[in-house]
Amino acid sequence: MSEHDPTLVDVAKAMEGLQGGFEEFKTKNDERLKQLETRGEDPITVEVVEKINADMTKQQQVLDAFELKLRGLSRFEQTADGQQIDLTKKAADWHRFEAGGRGGEWTPDQMDSYRDVFVKWVRAGTEVLEPGEVRHLNEMKSLSAGTNPDGGYVVTPDMSGRTVQRVYETSPMRAYASIQAISTSSLEGIHDNDEAAYGWVSEKGARSETDTPTLGKWSIPVHEMYANPAATQGILDDGMVNVESWLADKVADKFARAENAAFCTGTGVGKPRGFLDYADWASAGTYEQGAIEQFDTGVNGGFAAAPAGGDVLITALYGLKSVYRANAVWFMNRATAALTRKLKDSDGAYIWTPGIAAGQPATLLGYPVASFEDMPDPATGSLSIAVGDMRAAYQIVDRVGIRTLRDPYSNKPYVHFYSTKRVGGDVIDYEALKVINFKA
Repeated sequence: MSEHDPTLVDVAKAMEGLQGGFEEFKTKNDERLKQLETRGEDPITVEVVEKINADMTKQQQVLDAFELKLRGLSRFEQTADGQQIDLTKKAADWHRFEAGGRGGEWTPDQMDSYRDVFVKWVRAGTEVLEPGEVRHLNEMKSLSAGTNPDGGYVVTPDMSGRTVQRVYETSPMRAYASIQAISTSSLEGIHDNDEAAYGWVSEKGARSETDTPTLGKWSIPVHEMYANPAATQGILDDGMVNVESWLADKVADKFARAENAAFCTGTGVGKPRGFLDYADWASAGTYEQGAIEQFDTGVNGGFAAAPAGGDVLITALYGLKSVYRANAVWFMNRATAALTRKLKDSDGAYIWTPGIAAGQPATLLGYPVASFEDMPDPATGSLSIAVGDMRAAYQIVDRVGIRTLRDPYSNKPYVHFYSTKRVGGDVIDYEALKVINFKA
């Protein structure tokens, strides 16, 4: 069974196992808590609880992968002019988006012709190409608005769509954040830093001047990331191998890993800035631009003892304004999720609930839980949980175009495919997220 490509049979088994496992988990964990109140934990009981919890985590992985796949299949990318296009479209639409419409209209036959030449180049390099085929590659490279024209070729529409689709399917942040495609070096927008003042007045009463709201500017630059997969010439020569599919999967896997880490913990220097890279508000409950409010668990590396352990989660959730809470999602890795499964409210009810149907995530306090493995495990001072409306909070910026350079010389007998893409990301709404800090 593959975590990233679960079948419906896998999902059904995972659902059944998770539902049954959670009932057993609650029974055994209740037994552990009673022992803790009287004579201390029984090591055997603790071992059973942790084993059940670990099994539930594995089942949840399958369901998380299935949910992310469903989100990825229904994703659309927005062009710089505000139009939405399907990620797998090719031919004239791809040319219009990739090349900015320059060089006239490209027909589907021209796209297919370019694809054939590109695959031939991937397999054997420019040495085997006819002069007209080299010109065909160079023509598309020179037209590209989204890639550097030196040192490589624009990937084919089939591969481009497949690569981006695979990134969507494996990069959790893209399933939850806002995404904008651009053909420039940065995306800019405006912060509304204040509200317009107002006052009540009678029909004929004097109306004094009110304060004017101030505006602030934000800018998200794109940064270059790369993948450098290698293949033997023998694999490339094998006509049974779908080279486009192989290269797209390899590149997408590397891009997704790089993005996942940067969107969570990136510093913004040479890479996107992650939502965990921001400091706490200087004063609790007082909005501060350029910072995200944090809530402490009260215990270094863990939650407070029962029944107060879940209080910090409730406080953070309801620290969100209602407009953000309506679309709130919990973000944490699986180790943190396993810890939160043990928490109860003051009435003794578990606050974590498994999903009740395929494609539906587990919930915490009634809000869905998303698995973000690049968030840290619980430790002293770790920012291991976030909650809020990620689509409002975080903006991802894609500069259109993927470029590939074929390198058969650096690491013989392997042929490397140095592929680059430019992407940025940053928080644009600091009120839409809250973060849990695991410290006293």
